[in-house]
Amino acid sequence: MKVLVINPGSTSTKVAVYEDGKQTWVANEQHSPAEISVFAHVNEQLAYREDTVRRMLAKAGIPMEFDAVMARGGLLQPTPGGVYAVDEALIHDLIYARMEHVCNLGALIADKIAKEVGCPAFIADPEVVDEFMPEARVSGIPEIERISIFHALNQKAVARKYARENGVPYSDLNLIVVHLGGGISVGAHLHGKVVDVNNALNGDGPFSPERAGTVPADQLVDLCFSGKYTQREIKKMLNGRGGLAAHLGITDMREISARAIEGVEPYKSMVEAMAYAVGKEVGSRAVALRGNIDAIILTGGIARDTYFVDLLRSWIEWIGPIVLIPGEDEMGSLAANAFGAIDGSLPVMYYRPEHPCVEHDLAKA
Repeated sequence: MKVLVINPGSTSTKVAVYEDGKQTWVANEQHSPAEISVFAHVNEQLAYREDTVRRMLAKAGIPMEFDAVMARGGLLQPTPGGVYAVDEALIHDLIYARMEHVCNLGALIADKIAKEVGCPAFIADPEVVDEFMPEARVSGIPEIERISIFHALNQKAVARKYARENGVPYSDLNLIVVHLGGGISVGAHLHGKVVDVNNALNGDGPFSPERAGTVPADQLVDLCFSGKYTQREIKKMLNGRGGLAAHLGITDMREISARAIEGVEPYKSMVEAMAYAVGKEVGSRAVALRGNIDAIILTGGIARDTYFVDLLRSWIEWIGPIVLIPGEDEMGSLAANAFGAIDGSLPVMYYRPEHPCVEHDLAKA
């Protein structure tokens, strides 16, 4: 069985081929800001990104013969986790997605290639996986409901990996998973369901290298109505040009941490502040699990940064045992979901944009 995996990122396009569960080829093409800046809207990148995928395959001499095409999910309506067939309803909601992100293009490219090849196209555990407990949805403003947008694919993958390695079903564990990357998400995994997590895309939780996280609401309102910025510029402050990017002008944690270790300001203070902000979010998720925590898993690229991890550890080690699973194997996770869909070990679901109703046994937290 042969699977093509497509993962478009903000500044890169990753493509891989897996045969019988093993990766046989992978490539990652970087896109410069100059290349991307010519597109006013993410949807305008579709032909460019599709051409990139096809060119990468052609260059490697890989024939267009696959049993399935699996793509990174997109910013759909809230939906439970799992494998979804790419169909018209899913495609429609990606084209007219409420939020812009290049991940919305993955399924569109997969659909085009799959139809050409004559095989199914799937997505799995999209960023909008929503398994919230009812209490987690409520904010202090009735018109504003908290929503679930996070690094669902990697969070679910590392949680399942931890469960396998410890010989315990994922559904029996209480975990806090901390994805540390350009965006930072901290999820409370209660018996296999992510019952609370910060919106890692649009201004919630800790600030990160590229995102502002939660900011004082009154001051944000004043900024919005100051006349200095457009709505689009304000949203860029929250996602893309916030966090360390706004304070330091750079987002590369390797460079930032190197300067912080040398005691150079404001790098040292900003890294310390970000570790504290993440630690506070971990504490919040501990409440969601009523303090019954089997492990705190640190994952994502920044989990390789020993300086930052040690700072974070100093804030949270009293909450529960800390486990490092650095980096992210999104491609492998997507492939595993595809093979599960093909062999029937994982159910294939159909996206229907309805508010999910997920039952949680909170008493057993």
